[in-house]
Amino acid sequence: MLTRQRIYWIIRDMHLYAGLFVSPFVLVFAFSVFALVHPSRQSRPTVSGSRTVRNLYVPADIEKDIGSAGLVAVRRILDQCMVRGEIGFIQHLPRENRLIVPVSVPGRETVVVIDLKGRTADVSNRETGVMGSLALLHKSPGPHLVDIRMNWLPMRIWRWVADSTVYLILFLSASGIYLWLLLRAARRVGVVLLAAGALSFVGIIYALIG
Repeated sequence: MLTRQRIYWIIRDMHLYAGLFVSPFVLVFAFSVFALVHPSRQSRPTVSGSRTVRNLYVPADIEKDIGSAGLVAVRRILDQCMVRGEIGFIQHLPRENRLIVPVSVPGRETVVVIDLKGRTADVSNRETGVMGSLALLHKSPGPHLVDIRMNWLPMRIWRWVADSTVYLILFLSASGIYLWLLLRAARRVGVVLLAAGALSFVGIIYALIG
């Protein structure tokens, strides 16, 4: 039979071990914020090389649907160019008969310019470094271009990890409040800290929209 004391010990242990498990992922998100907010010259991408791939097989109907359905055709061309990673977007230049496709993996960004008529592709690489890798993980998944987002398996796995991190943080917050309510000696200090945090949050929001 679960008593109140038994429930307390179970939630306390879950709070402890869940916090330990999720802490590395929280650190990734925390450090990536610094990469986004405080970019340095050392974190700027550096060009690492370029090449041209010729005699590509280009699907005949690739220009009809440059979107989620066109990902398969574009991925075929990228495979011929030996380029792997998350496709950021597909830019179609109909007058030039070209496609511009940026492809990202942690630490490297590759821009592929595909000449549909000439069946060639110019591939250029840029190294983004550790801070760039953290920034990429922080921004992915994101709200932009949802039709083609998470088109690379490792990024889909990262989305599941990010979702799990959020759920665990919600659990830590709820269980932390529950444990705090049971500790009478800490209630007064907890109320003060909660009020200070709430006032700080409201003040920041007011300053942003005011």
